[in-house]
Amino acid sequence: MTFADFLPLILLALVFFLLIIRPMRERQKQYSALRQMQSALQPGARVMISSGIHGTISTIDDETVGLEIAPGVIVTVARAAVAEVVDPEVIDPQA
Repeated sequence: MTFADFLPLILLALVFFLLIIRPMRERQKQYSALRQMQSALQPGARVMISSGIHGTISTIDDETVGLEIAPGVIVTVARAAVAEVVDPEVIDPQA
């Protein structure tokens, strides 16, 4: 057997890696970064939950977050629903 006989198999393995394995690794890195951000949440942080609602964290425990979405209005959401910490200047309603 020559190298040319194994070339299609090598190309198939390369395509498999590029289309399946590499994107899966990138998704795992993104998931890990999201979990790390969620574990570092602190009261007073401005956040956006996965449904697009913005608010300030008022209370936090292991599984839930108390989110103040308007003065005096606090909703309880799952901690996993927090999608990102938001810079307060970005959400300025006066802009």
